[in-house]
Amino acid sequence: MTNPSKKDWSRHLEDALWAHRTAYRTSLGMFPCRIVFGKACHLLCNLAYDQAREQREFQLQELDELHLEAYENSQIYKQKVNRFHDQQVLRKEFQLIVGKLHSRWDRPFVITNVFPYGVVELKDEHTNSTFQVNGHRIKLFHEGPAPTTSNVETISLMELAPPEDTL
Repeated sequence: MTNPSKKDWSRHLEDALWAHRTAYRTSLGMFPCRIVFGKACHLLCNLAYDQAREQREFQLQELDELHLEAYENSQIYKQKVNRFHDQQVLRKEFQLIVGKLHSRWDRPFVITNVFPYGVVELKDEHTNSTFQVNGHRIKLFHEGPAPTTSNVETISLMELAPPEDTL
C-alpha cells in the first residue's frame, strides 16, 4: 500500500477510509453508512442501468404530478379570486338620461377652421353653434347630384372578348 519511504500515504488515505467506512460489519449486521444515512452507500459502478432508468422515470412522473397539482391549485385560486371580486361588485341599475347617448352627428356640419395637431372646428348651420373635434372623428361629405343611370356605364364580365391587337 505504501512504499518503504512512507511519504506517499496521503495519496491512499481517502480510498482507504472509503473502504473502511463502507465495509460490511458483522458485529452491527449492516453497513456503517446505513446507520448514519439510513440507506446503504453505493458506488456508481454498482448501480444497475435498469434501476437508474426506473428511478428517473419515477422522478419524472412525480414531477408531472407536481406540475398538475400546481396547475389545479392555480385554477382553484383564480376561482376564489373571481368569486371574491364578484361579491365586491355592487349591482347597479342604470337609468337612461334623455339626450345623454344622443349622437350629435345626425346632420352635415360646415368646417370653419382647422387647427394644428388635427383639431377641426365645426359649425352647425341649424343652431349656429361651433365646437371643436378631433379630425379623425369627422367623415367628409361632398354635396352634389346623385349619379343617374344615363351616366353609369354597365360592363358585363361574362361576355369579355380578347382584344384584337393580341396574337
